[in-house]
Order: sequence, then C-alpha cells, then structure tokens
Amino acid sequence: MPEQSQWMRIVAEDPDHSQNYIERFRRLAEEGMDLSGEARLIDAMVERGARILDAGCGPGRLGGYLHAAGHTVVGVDVDPELIAAAEADHPGPTWLVGDLAELDLPARGIDAPFDVIVSAGNVVTFLAPSTRREVLTRWRAHVAPEGRVVVGFGAGRGYPFDEFLADAKAAGLQADVLLSTWDLRPFGPESDFLVAILRGS
Repeated sequence: MPEQSQWMRIVAEDPDHSQNYIERFRRLAEEGMDLSGEARLIDAMVERGARILDAGCGPGRLGGYLHAAGHTVVGVDVDPELIAAAEADHPGPTWLVGDLAELDLPARGIDAPFDVIVSAGNVVTFLAPSTRREVLTRWRAHVAPEGRVVVGFGAGRGYPFDEFLADAKAAGLQADVLLSTWDLRPFGPESDFLVAILRGS
C-alpha cells in the first residue's frame, strides 16, 4: 500500500474539510467566478473529441467543462466525497475514486491512452512525498505517445519546482513548455507558480 496522501491526512484530521472545499467552489461558481481557466488551456491543446484524464479531479470543475466542450473525460480522485460532488454537479464524465499512486485504468476497463492528462489545483503537492515519482510514472504509462501531461501548482507547498521537474524526468516525462500561469505567461526564476507541459521522453 502506498503512503497515505497529504489530502487524506487533512481529511482525517478535519472530517468537514472535503465538504467545506466542495461548498467553497459551489459558492464561487454561483458568484460568477471564472473557474475554467485551466480547462480552457487544455481545450486549446487538443482536437475536439480528445481523451482527457483529470488526475486529482476534485469536485469536477475542470472535467465538467471539458466534457461540455466535447471531450471524453475520466476523472480520478482519492476522496470519495469529492467524486460524489463531481457526479452530482457535472454528470457525463467517468468519475472514479482512486489513489493516483495506484493508477491502473486498464484494470478498471478503461484501455485507451489519453491525449492529455491534466493535474491542476496543486494536486501534486497533496501527494505523499514517497509516491510522487510513482504517480508521474503512472501518468507516463497512461498518456498517448504524442500526448502531454499538464501539471500546475504553486511555490511554497513543500515540492520545489526543480525537484518536481527532476522527478518528471526520472519518470520519463520531458518538459516541453514551462509557464507561470494558466493564461500563458512565461515562467522565470521569480515565478511563484508553475504550469508544466510535459511529454514522454
């Protein structure tokens, strides 16, 4: 068994954490907040009808948008409450409870590789540190030969950018483009956020 994720440790300490997270994003959506910037970038990267894996999908805001845009979406998250919210709020995609450190979608009847795997919302910083390379290796195994893996997370969350990029390289993923925001601003030494577009090396 892999080490428990940081997210599930937080949930164990605060049983209301997941529901508070769900309600926060429902409230932001009701207030008209733009919650789809990451999904718009992913949509621009692929042809209509692409296969997309939302890795660490949470309550489904990205996967729901991408499904509505005409893509085939599978979302995976370790938290059953978040998956239940995704199913309620964004019907259409395939939503699955699962630990990304044990990701094996063919074993669950999902055989085809993905054109894009997206992991937004600081997901990689909620992984157990001992599982980070394993997660990246499993993403590499699930992406199509010409596909890409897109990961976004902030600085100061216990996973330095250079360490992440080294882990990605060790997992067989090469950095194609590094950005500092989901709206395509360039990444530099002072950037406090990273959007890494990776491909199989």
